[in-house]
Amino acid sequence: MEKDQNRTIEEEDNQESPVEAEIKESDTNNNDKDQSKEISPEEKILDLEDKLARAFAEMENQRRRFEKEKEEAYEYGGFAFAKEALNLIDNLERSKQILENDESLKNSDALKKILEHLNIISDDLISIFSKNNIQLIECLNKKLDPNFHQAMIEIEDDKKEPGTIVQEIQKGFTIKDRLLRPSLVGVSKKSENIDKKDEENKEILENK
Repeated sequence: MEKDQNRTIEEEDNQESPVEAEIKESDTNNNDKDQSKEISPEEKILDLEDKLARAFAEMENQRRRFEKEKEEAYEYGGFAFAKEALNLIDNLERSKQILENDESLKNSDALKKILEHLNIISDDLISIFSKNNIQLIECLNKKLDPNFHQAMIEIEDDKKEPGTIVQEIQKGFTIKDRLLRPSLVGVSKKSENIDKKDEENKEILENK
């Protein structure tokens, strides 16, 4: 009796559950499918050729990116330094303005000599910048260009076309084909009296 009970227990232990049976059946079906879908040598070669072509294309893209980054680093590596160096020119311009506005120095020979020396230093700095592809932006008497100029004030000037730069507040520079900093400028506008006259003339013409 005990033997029969033990045999029954062993049979139950060895008996597969429905889930296990389903998994085995699925694995068997997959193996059959894999065997039925064997890849031919020609297909394997084509697959390898495709993978190689993709790998070479990716390597070429990486090489181009590296070359571009290297070129930009060489050409614009001094961008931050150049921008900081412009403070020297700004400080020279401020010093000149302070001296020119000093009542005790006005029209004196000492002031003329100092200004001459400061102008020489400023011109030398701009020349050094120019030799290193840092160019001064010419702006006076030119039309305002938002790509290179930043308008800070409007100045009434009936002799100039509106939007013409009539004052340079701070010099602007480019480095190669990039803007280092824009010129800060004052631009012309029509005087209010002219605008009023234009309006009066329009009214007269309309009444006629």
